[in-house]
Amino acid sequence: MKHIAHAVWSGSVKEGEGKLTTKSEVLNKASYCHNSRFGDGKSTNPDELMAASHAGCFAMALSLMLGEAGFTPDELKVTATIKMDVDKLELTSSHLELKAKIPSIDQDKFMECANNAKENCPVSKALNLEITLDAELL
Repeated sequence: MKHIAHAVWSGSVKEGEGKLTTKSEVLNKASYCHNSRFGDGKSTNPDELMAASHAGCFAMALSLMLGEAGFTPDELKVTATIKMDVDKLELTSSHLELKAKIPSIDQDKFMECANNAKENCPVSKALNLEITLDAELL
């Protein structure tokens, strides 16, 4: 299975602008730029998209693992925060925050599934950085 996205960049790194398009066109010439990555610009940026990918992938993986354990979540709210060392231009960590409503699950099983998803979702496996998790069962 392949998933495809296209990037087109025009101009210098600081004054230029890029456009991102995915095969599904959910992103269709979505703007990204230096100011959105390193300042307060209003377009997207690669790090924000990485955070979205990690949050979404973790939520799907956790839903799968819960299902395999006999549980169906009512809701999994995930926030992923990607940090960058700006001096090194290096992504350093991804922090996952989970708030979950899962009927009839106990805390130990919940944490087992959440940690398993953190370690084994495809995006976690692809990232070469520290991944941390705070999980709360509501």
